[in-house]
Amino acid sequence: MRLAGFPDSAHLHVSVWQFIPVLATTCGMIDTARCLGRKWSLHHAGVLILLYSELMILALAIFFWLYPV
Repeated sequence: MRLAGFPDSAHLHVSVWQFIPVLATTCGMIDTARCLGRKWSLHHAGVLILLYSELMILALAIFFWLYPV
């Protein structure tokens, strides 16, 4: 966010370095998906909830990366 001129609202712009949070979120989502088991259990349900929350985080990261100010 600092690279996009965050503290000063007059200097906000899209930075090419904002793809890094998108890559980090994608890697985290893949790592969480590896914990899914083949049989249904409470652990499986918890991992699915985490995957849905990480999907929302990924959507926000992509939105902030591609949304031009």
